[in-house]
Amino acid sequence: MSITKATLADVSALHTLVNSSYRGESSHKGWTTEAGLIDGQRIDHDSLVEQLNDPSAVILKNTDESGNITGCVYLQNRGDGSMYLGMLSVKPELQARGLGKQLLLAAEDYAFNWDITTIVMTVITTRTELLNYYERRGYSKTGEVIPLIIEERFGILKQPLNMYKLEKKLK
Repeated sequence: MSITKATLADVSALHTLVNSSYRGESSHKGWTTEAGLIDGQRIDHDSLVEQLNDPSAVILKNTDESGNITGCVYLQNRGDGSMYLGMLSVKPELQARGLGKQLLLAAEDYAFNWDITTIVMTVITTRTELLNYYERRGYSKTGEVIPLIIEERFGILKQPLNMYKLEKKLK
């Protein structure tokens, strides 16, 4: 197992991984599915290319011994001492084995080395199991609740949804 920076050569594999982790039938194999809340894809190829070309952002990927991408996490430096963390994804059939925790720790180490003091993220308010997961790892609700508004290319809401803003102090 190896956690490294993703490159443009990884876009297709990342696209498959992220969408299978969150949406569609395959996402039901894991516990991170949003399929009951949102239809459609979670991310498209163009967005992944934009993220990988953004000098303030990085996607960390985990690869298995065969070089297959089994997990990833997106980080974006906000320029104010905080870093946004999103798109934490693990292949559904590999979830609940500690890989997500390892990716989260790698993301926190990466942020710390960028001189970041706070990691921020958003989580859908009805995803209590996911909120509990992050709270066990030191993330706290800030009190801010944000309506989830997404472009159709990133999914179609089945109902109005809100997100909690979470943060964790690193220093």
